[in-house]
Amino acid sequence: MIYLDNAATTRVDDRVLDAMLPYLKENFGNSQSQHHYGRVAANALLSSRDKIAGILGCRSEEVYFVSGGTEAGNTALKGVCLAHGSGHLVISAIEHPSVIESAKQMSKLGFGVTFVKPDECGVVNPCDVASAIRSDTIFCAVMAANNETGVIQPIKEIGEICRDRGVFYFADCVQSAGTQPVCTEFCDGLSISSHKLYGPKGAAALYIRGGSKVSGIISGGMQERGLRGGTVNVAAVVGFAEAFKASVEDRERSKKIGEIRDRFLKRVFSEIEGVHINGSGNVLPSHANLSFDGCEGENILFGLDLNGVAVSTGSACSAGAVSPSHVLEAMGLSKERVASAVRFSFGKDNTLEDADRAADILKKVIEKIRR
Repeated sequence: MIYLDNAATTRVDDRVLDAMLPYLKENFGNSQSQHHYGRVAANALLSSRDKIAGILGCRSEEVYFVSGGTEAGNTALKGVCLAHGSGHLVISAIEHPSVIESAKQMSKLGFGVTFVKPDECGVVNPCDVASAIRSDTIFCAVMAANNETGVIQPIKEIGEICRDRGVFYFADCVQSAGTQPVCTEFCDGLSISSHKLYGPKGAAALYIRGGSKVSGIISGGMQERGLRGGTVNVAAVVGFAEAFKASVEDRERSKKIGEIRDRFLKRVFSEIEGVHINGSGNVLPSHANLSFDGCEGENILFGLDLNGVAVSTGSACSAGAVSPSHVLEAMGLSKERVASAVRFSFGKDNTLEDADRAADILKKVIEKIRR
C-alpha cells in the first residue's frame, strides 16, 4: 500500500515509540500523584514542556498540553471569548473545522463574526484581515498553512496587524510544523499536533503568550495550570516532544518530500489531461490538491484505494461529510472542480518509486472513470 495521506496522520517514528514505551510500562504514574510514580511522570512532562518551549522560542509556562489540534483551536477561540464576555471575531474562511464551528457557536451566543475569504490561489490577504477588524475585535484566526491545499499564509504580516490593533492572533500551525519553522514571535497563540509530526495521536501543544486574556473551557482539575482539566497523557506527550525535536533536527527531510511530490506532479500533468491544481504560490512541500475534469473525488479515492494507494478528498476531520470542501469553495472554485478534488500528501517514508507507482495507478483510475 502506498500511503499518500500524511496530512491526515503520520506513522509513529521508531525513535518516538522508543521514547514512549517506558511511560506505558514501568513509569505509568499519574503526573498529579505525590508519590514516586507521580513524580517520575511529572518530571517527564516538565522535560517535554521545556523541550517544546525551546523549539518554539517561548517560556515553558506558555506551553499547555491538550489532546489535539481540535481541542487547541476550541480552547484558544472559546477561551478568549469566555474571558472577554463579548466582542467580535475575525476568522479566515479556510480555517480548520474546529475553528470555523467554534466561531459559529460563539455567534449564537452574541459574538460578532466576520469570515475573510482567500483569493483564488488560496491566500488570505492581510489587507482584507485589517479591513475586517473592528474596534471591538478580540480574536483573529488565520492558519499558518492550509490543511487541504498546503498554501502557506502570510502570518507575519497578519500578526503585526493584530498586534497593532490589540487583537489576540491565533495561528494554527498543525499542518506546517513538520516541514516549516514554527515561531511564537508573530502570534499570541498557536497550535501544533503530535500525530502530524510522526508522533502519537492524543497529544498537542497550545502556546498562549503570557499575560493574554484566556479562560479555560474544560473544568474539573488544576492540570495544565488550571487551563485544561483532565489527566495528561504522559506517554503521548513524551512521544510528541521527541517527534517535534526530530522534525527540527531532520528539517532536510522536507526537501526530499518536496522532490517526491514534484516528481508525482510532473508525471500527472504530463500524462493526464484535464488536471487542475488547487492552491498555488508558496505551498507546503508535502501537499498536492488536484481536481480532474469529468470525475468525482470520491470515485477517484475509492479507485485508488482498491489499487493500493491511500489518499483523501479533504480534511480528515471532515471525512464522511456530504458537503463539499469549504476551503475550495471559499477560493471561488466551480462546483465541478470542488467535487473532483483529491488531496495527495507525501511524507518522509515515501520514495520516488512511490511517486511513479502512484502516478501510474492514478492514470489508469482516471481513464476508467472517464470511460
